[in-house]
Amino acid sequence: MDEKNLSANGKTPPVKKFPFKFSGLMLALCILGIALSAAGFSLTTWQFVKFLQLDISSAYEWMKFILLYLVSILLATLLTAMLIKSQYIVNDRYLVMQFGIIRQKYEIKKVCSVHHFRGAHKLAVYFDEFKSKYIMIVVNERWFDDFISALIARSSRIEVTVSSPEEEREFKKKK
Repeated sequence: MDEKNLSANGKTPPVKKFPFKFSGLMLALCILGIALSAAGFSLTTWQFVKFLQLDISSAYEWMKFILLYLVSILLATLLTAMLIKSQYIVNDRYLVMQFGIIRQKYEIKKVCSVHHFRGAHKLAVYFDEFKSKYIMIVVNERWFDDFISALIARSSRIEVTVSSPEEEREFKKKK
């Protein structure tokens, strides 16, 4: 760990977590997916009970029920995990984007700049000087400054830029 990443008291900054901000539509789709998964599980159980009363020697039917149960349980698990554990984690070496059980790591030393689009209410993290490799950070807007501070506390070379709504409108007009 180099000295520039140490805070004023000589210790490394604590790990910071920022919950993912789901849009209303995304939240509704996840809840709908969980409800459909539960309905699929219930329907499969109902069909399975009827199957047990008839001929249970069909391997095809057994495989069908196993797959239907597996898909229902897997979908419900993935969507629930996504709703519960979607977050950005900023630690000493990485910016981790976690969506449920899916994790993606970005090295903080590769972050070149962070841009706050005030008009669009978005935050972008760029990984090259040409701003072609980036991720959009989707957290509550009131945490933007904390998020930027957490990155800068780990790498002081990160450049921070801000554009006003007027600048963004002018840029769109030029396109």
